[in-house]
Amino acid sequence: MAVEEPRYDVTLRDGAFEVREYPALVAAQVQVDGDQDKAANSGFRLLAGYIFGGNERRESIAMTAPVVQSKGGGEKIAMTAPVTQTLNNGLWTVRFIMPRGYTIASLPVPNDARVKLVPIAPARIAVLRFSGLAFEHDVAERTDELRSFLAKHELHPAGPASLARYDPPWTLWFLRRNEIMIPLREDTAH
Repeated sequence: MAVEEPRYDVTLRDGAFEVREYPALVAAQVQVDGDQDKAANSGFRLLAGYIFGGNERRESIAMTAPVVQSKGGGEKIAMTAPVTQTLNNGLWTVRFIMPRGYTIASLPVPNDARVKLVPIAPARIAVLRFSGLAFEHDVAERTDELRSFLAKHELHPAGPASLARYDPPWTLWFLRRNEIMIPLREDTAH
């Protein structure tokens, strides 16, 4: 069984670069500090606590590869990919996108107050896909490449770049799918 990914439409493709139109989404997110790796690990742990039953209904939100289930009642909700990470004002926002069909009202309330359920408005996103481990220097290099793509196509960023990771940590490094994502301003012509 594949991990659900948010649906989107591609409006521009140029090699590994894309411009995508995403619908409204719902995410579980936390804000953490530290370097990229420390923030990813601590943010992931907090969000995993929520999806593995750390919520008022003790519902398990199952992850694939492998599928993890908790004993007992409660609805099983498949988590989607990617996990995103964004640095803004010195804090990292680590985010899991929730599956289609769920609203903030229909998701269980997190037990940990640091986990927030947030709506994400429809957006145009410029994306650069790459493989590997996504070390900080790789992310910086790919972000520069995506910003050059934006300039070439006269596209204007509407916010900071995010790192999206699609694979579990046991995936071989050269098979890992990562993306740098930059939201675009509405006034962008493409």
